[in-house]
Amino acid sequence: EVRLVESGGGLVQPGGSLRLSCAASGFTFSTSAMSWLRQAPGKGLERVSDINMDGSITSYTDSVLGRFTISRDNAENALYLHLNNLKPEDTAMYYCAKGWVAESPDPSELTGLWGQGTQVTVAS
Repeated sequence: EVRLVESGGGLVQPGGSLRLSCAASGFTFSTSAMSWLRQAPGKGLERVSDINMDGSITSYTDSVLGRFTISRDNAENALYLHLNNLKPEDTAMYYCAKGWVAESPDPSELTGLWGQGTQVTVAS
């Protein structure tokens, strides 16, 4: 079964940086597209970024473009999201997911395909 474990979240000041990690197992990671999602308090799920199987194609939602960088290490079955120049509105639970996901997915669409999440809080 698919298992995804996020880590690296924490409390940072505006303008700070974090590196989120996602450890994957239970599937062939090197042939799977991957995505990062987030959910702010009181808001729905939002796709933040995605990446194809070898990392040659990436995409970002407009609000994070130029600040966040998605990457992967297929030898380690690991997905990463580098968060730079963080803003208070980036505060959310961040999740990794297997495959391509909709811009605003319903949680039911992600059953068995995402992890427990890691909390990012940006505040002064």
